[in-house]
Amino acid sequence: MAAPAAGEYFSIGSCISCTTCLGQRLQGEVIAFDYHTKMLTLKCAPSSGKPNLSDVVLVNLAYVSDVDIVSDRTATPPPLASLNFNKLANRARAEKEDKLSQAYAISAGVSVEGQQLFQTIHKTIKDCKWQEKNIVVMDEVVISPPYRVDNCRGKEGSALSHVRKIVEKHFRDLENQKSVQRSQAQQTQKDSALSA
Repeated sequence: MAAPAAGEYFSIGSCISCTTCLGQRLQGEVIAFDYHTKMLTLKCAPSSGKPNLSDVVLVNLAYVSDVDIVSDRTATPPPLASLNFNKLANRARAEKEDKLSQAYAISAGVSVEGQQLFQTIHKTIKDCKWQEKNIVVMDEVVISPPYRVDNCRGKEGSALSHVRKIVEKHFRDLENQKSVQRSQAQQTQKDSALSA
């Protein structure tokens, strides 16, 4: 296979601008390019607006037009940052456990309220698991259906008290959210009745 001609490749660190087939204009720094698949990876300005972050965009060059090199990098690119593989493996394992836990809850027939409560507790206390339809927190507190404060059982102490507060706040927040939605729905009905 012949070597790529000039203009058919992009140097790491170069800044390019292109227009996608959807008319979206992208501009960013090239962080990877595969000549054979014509895939380009760009580091772009953050869509979140947070200055310490970047968006990473994969671009299939078969679906772009108007590719312009804003600035070409001729120097050797900086070395790649080292990766902490243990940290990545732990994060992947934790994500897998979370997904399996969600799948278990669904297959066990746990109510949507129970699943939501589990997620709320799990955000604060990672040591949280399912035991049939019961939520077990830190192997000390068991919450059984219908998952209210009264359904929290365990040895009296700080763990039980803390879990009860989380459960109470979860349902209070849910009720506040529902009341806001109801008032918005009522306002929409009033507005549509007035305009009719």
